[in-house]
Amino acid sequence: MIFLTIWPIFALICLGFVLARSGFPGASFWPSAERLNYFLLFPALLVTSLVDAPLRDPAILRMGGAAVGTICLAAGAMALLRLARPTPAARFGPGLQGMIRFNTYLGLAIVASLAGPDGLGRAAVYLAVAVPLVNVLSILALTERGAATSVMMLLRIVFRNPLILACIVGIALALSGLGLPFGSDQLLTLVAQASLPLGLLCVGAALQPRALRQDGLPVLGDTMLRLLAMPALAALAGRVLGLDGIEALVLVVFSAIPTAPTAYILTRQLNGDGPFMAGLVTAQTLASALTIPLVLLAFGA
Repeated sequence: MIFLTIWPIFALICLGFVLARSGFPGASFWPSAERLNYFLLFPALLVTSLVDAPLRDPAILRMGGAAVGTICLAAGAMALLRLARPTPAARFGPGLQGMIRFNTYLGLAIVASLAGPDGLGRAAVYLAVAVPLVNVLSILALTERGAATSVMMLLRIVFRNPLILACIVGIALALSGLGLPFGSDQLLTLVAQASLPLGLLCVGAALQPRALRQDGLPVLGDTMLRLLAMPALAALAGRVLGLDGIEALVLVVFSAIPTAPTAYILTRQLNGDGPFMAGLVTAQTLASALTIPLVLLAFGA
């Protein structure tokens, strides 16, 4: 049943890969489509999902705490491993991103398929908590001991992120009770409907199979940790905090999905090891087609 529910999601990723490699609709289309989605369509989806989210539900707060705990524990373990085996930031940054970052398009698509609008609302809350955290940790990891990263630089990068800004707007509207007036909810809903299909196509278009030819063992190790160890850690955190139902599902799904393709862009911007990051994105995305159904079955999702 789980496989039947989520296979169309991975079919869209495969379709994006085939379209991009066949040159249709053109090489310039995919960067433009990704920008459109990142700056307009996906923020609209986050705002519409957050407006009606039950932000005052204690389970939501526990889910946020479990998300922070899972990400910080994983990042802390990677930092301790780095102390035992010194690694330059150019390599450590991609490795950390491979562990803690997540493909938001894939996560939201799976949650929407399994839990519907209620799942999307809770997933948007998860993103509001986790996206700023993983961005800050990723930036710090890509600089030598964070020495080159000022507080202002972090704030500038984080608060220029349209996803974070959309989460802030959605949460403010939800807490104020204003909602989306004058039919703007219908407009944003129409805009948001294009986000996940286009996002998944762009995920497929961004895959780089040639990057798998190098860094075989590090890529394999990071992939296993991300796709198997992280969801186990998330499930444990959720159990400790008494999560069940949709909140537990969201927590496990976002810990079981592959790292974000945008991690490659950040890695290149901060002079990290781009080929290593590309290999992680590609390997994790391909492997997750097998691991995600197994993880969901194992944790009763």
